[in-house]
Amino acid sequence: MLHANLIAGEWVEDGEVAPNINPSNTAEVVGEYARAGAEAVDAAVAAARAAQPAWAEASPQVRHDVLEAAGAAIMARKEELGRLLSREEGKTLAEGIGETIRAAQIFKFFAGEALRVRGEKLASVRPGVEVEIAREALGVVGLITPWNFPIAIPAWKIAPALCYGNAVVLKPADLTPGCAWELARTLDDAGLPKGVLSLVVGRGSTVGARLVEHPDVDAISFTGSVATGRGIAAKCAETHKKVQLEMGGKNPMVVLDDADLAVAVPACVNGAFFSTGQRCTASSRLIVTEGIHDAFVEKLTAAAAALKVGDALDPETQIGPVVDQSQLDQNLTYVALAGEEGCEVVGGERLERATEGFYQAPAVFLGADNAMRVSREEIFGPCASVIKVADFDEALAVANDTDFGLSSGICTTSLKHAAAFRRKAQAGMVMVNLPTAGVDYHVPFGGRKGSSYGPREQGSYAAEFYTTVKTAYIAP
Repeated sequence: MLHANLIAGEWVEDGEVAPNINPSNTAEVVGEYARAGAEAVDAAVAAARAAQPAWAEASPQVRHDVLEAAGAAIMARKEELGRLLSREEGKTLAEGIGETIRAAQIFKFFAGEALRVRGEKLASVRPGVEVEIAREALGVVGLITPWNFPIAIPAWKIAPALCYGNAVVLKPADLTPGCAWELARTLDDAGLPKGVLSLVVGRGSTVGARLVEHPDVDAISFTGSVATGRGIAAKCAETHKKVQLEMGGKNPMVVLDDADLAVAVPACVNGAFFSTGQRCTASSRLIVTEGIHDAFVEKLTAAAAALKVGDALDPETQIGPVVDQSQLDQNLTYVALAGEEGCEVVGGERLERATEGFYQAPAVFLGADNAMRVSREEIFGPCASVIKVADFDEALAVANDTDFGLSSGICTTSLKHAAAFRRKAQAGMVMVNLPTAGVDYHVPFGGRKGSSYGPREQGSYAAEFYTTVKTAYIAP
């Protein structure tokens, strides 16, 4: 079956077709997907521009019902869609199903938010004048999503955009179009008016670039690499587009001498290696005080070595494959670099399995310091640097010594140190005795410094990006 693009309410087959390859078994084609070009983007934007006013003026109940129906449909198909996700991205089946459930929850949450769009009424400083403050839709929003969360991230952008009355043009990652295609079909089946959502699968250099530069697109929400995000921000500034960027991370997990290793080691293993380390919230720097360092390293390396790496659909697999050959090559380059920089490298090698796939053992870089490239650059694979420090103060300084600021964690039994870390960590999210990866859908998501730009995603805070504020003055 050829999976077409959804443009102006019609499924359109463009000339070019790209296979969706299973990273657990490169001989398997998950599906074939039509690639859009710049002309398809233009058609999608024109349809969105035409359909958006009626969608924004529709009753909140209409928007609620569409989002609620989509959430229910996704939940009903969680095993099927979770399996698709695991086949196209490489996450374990448990993670694939879990992410699908999260997407359903996001749609259901924003179905409720559609009925709770808030405003304010204030007294004017002028007698006899009333002031009303209302939130209104932006118009047409372009969404550019990554491959590592192929159903959750599109969901947490699409759902609030539609909730607040915007029309959407979605460009998913070229590597993982399957889940996005299913989301588009689900919303189409749920009764979303034609043109309010279009799906344009294609290369970022063609489809993404046209979406960013298009004069009739009012805002861009992007999740991806730092370099691409900075380029998008510059382009959006030229055309006065509102922009929201979620980019990289080099997240620290601090382990203090008083930490419970039964808590700290699983938290670090989860944060560093689950989802094959392909999370912007992954714990890629493990900052450990010297009193507990050796015991922590012994348990960490043993736990990492014991992780079962294999086919994403194998129920015994704990770590699936890397997403593609390019990402695997990048990971292995960093593993070699860690050795050249003076680390003792434990694991990290290419693995062979029954099927040809992009398998890599988890890598631990012992004896690292925070000046090394492997401790400063985002690797986006199952690799973690272990950095020994003297005490809490040094640990905090090292944790904050990064160009990024998405997630930051600490393992400690000290309320004093936990409270100090929560206050002083230069990150948008702070975890105490929990992995740095793993967030709720009803609270804000985002970071500081090079990790994020613009308003937060998720929860009620999503309104800050997907709406504009109008102040009205009324005299009798």
